[in-house]
Amino acid sequence: MNLLVVGALHWDVVVRAPQLPKLDETLRGRDVSYQLGGKGGNQAIAAIKAGAQVGFAGRIGADQAGTAIRTLLMKAGVDLAQLQQGTGASGMSVAIVTENGEYGAVIVSAENHDYDPLVLELPAECAMVLLQNEMRPDILRTCAAAAHKRGAQVVWNAAPAKDISPSDLALVDTLIINRIEAADILGHDDIGSDPASAVVLLAELAPKAEVILTLGGDGVVFTAPGQFCEIQPAQPVKVISTHGAGDVFVGTFAASRLRGLSLSKAVAAGQQAAAVHISQSR
Repeated sequence: MNLLVVGALHWDVVVRAPQLPKLDETLRGRDVSYQLGGKGGNQAIAAIKAGAQVGFAGRIGADQAGTAIRTLLMKAGVDLAQLQQGTGASGMSVAIVTENGEYGAVIVSAENHDYDPLVLELPAECAMVLLQNEMRPDILRTCAAAAHKRGAQVVWNAAPAKDISPSDLALVDTLIINRIEAADILGHDDIGSDPASAVVLLAELAPKAEVILTLGGDGVVFTAPGQFCEIQPAQPVKVISTHGAGDVFVGTFAASRLRGLSLSKAVAAGQQAAAVHISQSR
């Protein structure tokens, strides 16, 4: 195992509808599906598909959703030696996907919130730890510090938007965020029309880290210490659903870096995988 994902696991209920409902509006959906979710779970699967050997540290509940989550991760080849199980409900999300591919979602952390980071073990062969913001801040901080101390790379996908302190950023080797999360970290309402300037400001907050700003259909802007910002446009594809595209990008990027790809090539690999993902029916 060369990649340990520490993150949330959800049982996703995905509803397709003509558009997102307005306040007090009830819409008739087209269909519903159930699938493995949570940013941690999604990124672990994407990383395995991209060739990484993945272990998972997280927590499920003692319910049918937890059983289904465990089964799907095992079938995908994820090492579950550090998967904890509580007595409550597993995490869940409800997502609405529109006909033009947009979506909105609500997540319930449930047992994810009670993950115990103090029992985390980093195998000797673990070269990278991948984190997301769906876990408690103290969990993320403890795991990042343990990885940093061991010399493992820390890739932090700071999503969803949540406070991240300068001391947290000092532990990060690669910070991956979207425009909403970037604005949140910078304390702005939005990043405006110049995302490269936002990346420069983020790099000042995390001077030792690679900074990657994903912009959906507008591509990706990224930089590394001592380098100028680079912009890679998105690949033009017909969008079926953007649900989970960011997680596919992150998981593929992490696996690509572990294979020795450069920052630029790993970003391109993530974009390619995300483009395929959003153009497929699920």
